[in-house]
Amino acid sequence: MDTCAQTEVATIERHLAETLGPKTFGVWFKNTTRFEVLGEFLRISAPNNYVGEWIERHYSESIVDAARMVTGRTVSLSFVIDSELARTLGPRQPDEQSRSIAAHGDRPAKPLTSRLHDPPALKGRLEDFLVGSSNRLAYAAAFAVAENPGAQYNPLFVHGGCGVGKTHLLQGICNGIRVRHPQLRWRYVCGEEFTNDFVCAVRAREMDVFNQQYRNLDVLVIDDVHFLANKRGTQDSFLHTLKAIETTGKQIVLASDAHPKLIGHFSEALVSRFLSGMVVRVDSPDTEVRTNVLRRRAERLKVDIRDGVIRYIAENFQTNIRELEGALLKVVALAQVHQQPVTLPLAERAIRDLVRHTAPVVLLSDIENIVSIYFGLSPSDLHTTRKSRTIALARGISMYLARRHTEMSFPEIGRFMGNKNHSTVILACRRISGLLQRNATSSWMTPMGLKEQNLATIVAEIQEQFAPACDSKDAPTRNEVSTRSKTVHAKLAS
Repeated sequence: MDTCAQTEVATIERHLAETLGPKTFGVWFKNTTRFEVLGEFLRISAPNNYVGEWIERHYSESIVDAARMVTGRTVSLSFVIDSELARTLGPRQPDEQSRSIAAHGDRPAKPLTSRLHDPPALKGRLEDFLVGSSNRLAYAAAFAVAENPGAQYNPLFVHGGCGVGKTHLLQGICNGIRVRHPQLRWRYVCGEEFTNDFVCAVRAREMDVFNQQYRNLDVLVIDDVHFLANKRGTQDSFLHTLKAIETTGKQIVLASDAHPKLIGHFSEALVSRFLSGMVVRVDSPDTEVRTNVLRRRAERLKVDIRDGVIRYIAENFQTNIRELEGALLKVVALAQVHQQPVTLPLAERAIRDLVRHTAPVVLLSDIENIVSIYFGLSPSDLHTTRKSRTIALARGISMYLARRHTEMSFPEIGRFMGNKNHSTVILACRRISGLLQRNATSSWMTPMGLKEQNLATIVAEIQEQFAPACDSKDAPTRNEVSTRSKTVHAKLAS
């Protein structure tokens, strides 16, 4: 980065710190992110998916405003993952991030009537969704709902890893209903917004307003519904909302990073309702989808990119659309800076550092997301220094699966998971492997008390959620877990 760009970045960070306050900036940006100004884009590197997604969801507008003040133009944001940033985190920073997430909904109550308004325009459209073997069934279900809400797939529950297109499908349904059925009342929110609305309604004594706004809808669409895990009051209200909407034949659409049966701390009544409809998985994008995404993005950037470069990027970024687009953006930016055509050698040079880390980083992020949802935690909890029974078990399973399904070393896994010492990872992997060898039962705390389950069953259920992205030899069935753990134990011991 040249001196001028460095000055711009430093000024953007200073404006952002003034806008958000030193505490918030210190928790989520200082030592955590890296900004790069690339023409009309601002590239934001984060140490892992959960930090990147939290910043994207909560601070994108503030970042764009700060960049506009400095550069005099409106920039587009691009988020990428760089696990090397985990080395720069402060020792207590993961703990502070976890507390920030836990307290986010605990805000002073505002009148609910001032926050529930007409649904805004959404970005995703079904017409722009690129269909392949990995998402064809989910797309067909979404299209059917947009055409005739409440008639066939109700509720529709979409699940899959980060960056595979779940949000695009949900927003596409809403935009489709807006065009095809303008008379219908619909609302699109994420699980966090629904929780905040409920908390604010309780504090402001406006539950009648809350119920009217949510239960009289024709279509309710909730993204990241796993955010409601571990929140019993919100779940009770959500269950009554679902009943009220379904009773009148209206449409429910939900999305989560995990299958409904594998979301920890969800009531059986809610899970039963989810499973009564259509549950469909969106897998990592296949080669056809990835290449088409890159071609479409190149067209929007008005850049001529040869098929060889497209194939090179598509082959090296296989699990996450955001990473795929971020890599293309860096290639285009380097070509523009040096005023050169986009060739394969230039592309290799531009994204060499991203290619080196992409595969293990994305896979470990998927493992963390699935494990944390299974135990009713957030991924940030696994990065903290806390050692409660639930967190210790979830963290140990994540480390064990990371060692088993990725090429990451013990120190790399430790850095990624909150800068843990490599010996901590070794001991955690050996402990989980030993428990699997003995076919042991593990226990952890839930809001309803202590829960016990066979560890091999836990590991197999978690693996089934990300196994489609792995080779078949690395995706054992539930009955194979205990047997194959002996091989893993020998590997760890060596």
